[in-house]
Amino acid sequence: MATSRIPTSLKKRAHAVAARLAEAYPQSGCALRHGSAHELLVATILSAQCTDARVNQVMPGLLQRWPDAAAMAGASVADLAEAVRSCGYFNQKAKSIQGASRAIVEEHGGRVPDRLEDLVRLPGVGRKTANCVLGTWYGQPAVVVDTHMIRILGLLGLVSDKDPEHIEQDLMPLLPPEEWVVFTHRIIDHGRAVCIARRPRCADCVLRSLCPSGQ
Repeated sequence: MATSRIPTSLKKRAHAVAARLAEAYPQSGCALRHGSAHELLVATILSAQCTDARVNQVMPGLLQRWPDAAAMAGASVADLAEAVRSCGYFNQKAKSIQGASRAIVEEHGGRVPDRLEDLVRLPGVGRKTANCVLGTWYGQPAVVVDTHMIRILGLLGLVSDKDPEHIEQDLMPLLPPEEWVVFTHRIIDHGRAVCIARRPRCADCVLRSLCPSGQ
């Protein structure tokens, strides 16, 4: 969506949505507990097809055995997989954690890179994980597109595409960069609390008058 072609009405709706979500969820933030960029990276990898609550339960034990990128880089995939088994897709997630940690140690001096192009080159790290790290840890303007974002932005008529990267690019010109990260967190909170996929509580939704689907 070219910025010059964005209807004024669409921008106004996006700003109105952001304002109402800010009132409803003033304390929104990343639900994944972490104390470093690497911990956030690992937690985000584990969160795929898994609840944040489950990830938060698994991470302390994982970090007790392998406290940093160097330790995880040297761990066996089998041991990592067993430690994260309850998060689902544990074999692939273990490979991603070990591979990303190894690349961080060998190619970036043990520091999680702060550029999108470097992050997405890490094994098992896509744009969603990369943008989560950039926005939440490094404080850079970033849009994290998860299932809540795809579904809710579509219902609101703010995007017309289901491809995560297209949604990311389409949302950026609708809101100021400094709002991208917190807007993502608020959409996710709204998706968990009210706009629930299988049982949406439209009658309780602060966005109902702005939502073509709700009306």
